[in-house]
Amino acid sequence: MLNSIFLVDGLALAGAGLGAGVAALAAGLGIGRIGSSAVESIARQPSESGKIQTAMLIAAALIEGVALFGVVVCLLIALA
Repeated sequence: MLNSIFLVDGLALAGAGLGAGVAALAAGLGIGRIGSSAVESIARQPSESGKIQTAMLIAAALIEGVALFGVVVCLLIALA
């Protein structure tokens, strides 16, 4: 009985760590892709660089917010 409790706790910690890592990795990939697309768009249409940069920053902030939420949820699971 006691061993199964430790196993479940260990699996919860491993899952929380894996989930936090995946959330951070996905955010990094998403923001990198946004930056790449924005630079390519500015190279094609330099006159619209202000609008492109604004849209890029808003999208990056939204992705970062979702990633932070995911990491916080994983940490709450680990600490519960």
